[in-house]
Amino acid sequence: MSTDQIRKVCIVGASGKLGQYMVQHALERGYEVVGVCRERSVGKLAAYADRITIVAGQTNDREVIHTAVAGCDGVLTVLAPWGIQQYSSGTAQAVLDYAEPDARLIFSCGWHVARDDKDRYSWRFKTIVRITTWLARLVRAVEIDDQVEAARRIFASDRRWTLVRGSDLEEGESQGLPVWSRHVGDPILASNLTRRVDFALFMVAALTDDTLVREAPAIVGRLSPSALAHAGTDRSQPHREHHNADSPRLASDYGEDGRG
Repeated sequence: MSTDQIRKVCIVGASGKLGQYMVQHALERGYEVVGVCRERSVGKLAAYADRITIVAGQTNDREVIHTAVAGCDGVLTVLAPWGIQQYSSGTAQAVLDYAEPDARLIFSCGWHVARDDKDRYSWRFKTIVRITTWLARLVRAVEIDDQVEAARRIFASDRRWTLVRGSDLEEGESQGLPVWSRHVGDPILASNLTRRVDFALFMVAALTDDTLVREAPAIVGRLSPSALAHAGTDRSQPHREHHNADSPRLASDYGEDGRG
């Protein structure tokens, strides 16, 4: 299927902040939208209830995903690492297994998920990730390691996937489509800040961008200081010197975005 044939999309984790922005962007493009969220979060989508189809249930419930993605040309998934029940990997696997054969699959996570050994992280970043992972496991609230496992399954898949790796997020008016690099540590990413509405914009735009198929772009706000300092760089061919990243964007920092 050509990406210009996107007509119907499923948004997994639609009721969270990021998910609602994706719903908004998808509707603005004229897409038919199916949103997946937990039963208790359906009310968060009240503003869109007459314009989208809502499938209520846990996003790692395979039958819920099977129902929701049927007939969809694209699936936008917020990978949520909540609890100790393989939430992220279960969600990712269900999408990979049940999405239509030629569907575009767009997933979101944080910078802490490495694509390969060309990603560069500072000692501070790695220390914070280790401590956060340990504390999260101790209180049985978040499985950061499971989001890494979800990414591993995505990378191994022959589906038409993109894994968007996000920086720190903030609210505010759109600055336009974020810039990106193939590798964490690229100096263009140094500002480590993206508007949440623009993260969602990048996710939706990726549905029709074939240059992002089987890529794991790490993004940053288009008007951030580091992006402006490297203005004019072709982000579709981001071959740059790599420097250490700092201040990690962890899976747990996305709050309700993934739970829906």
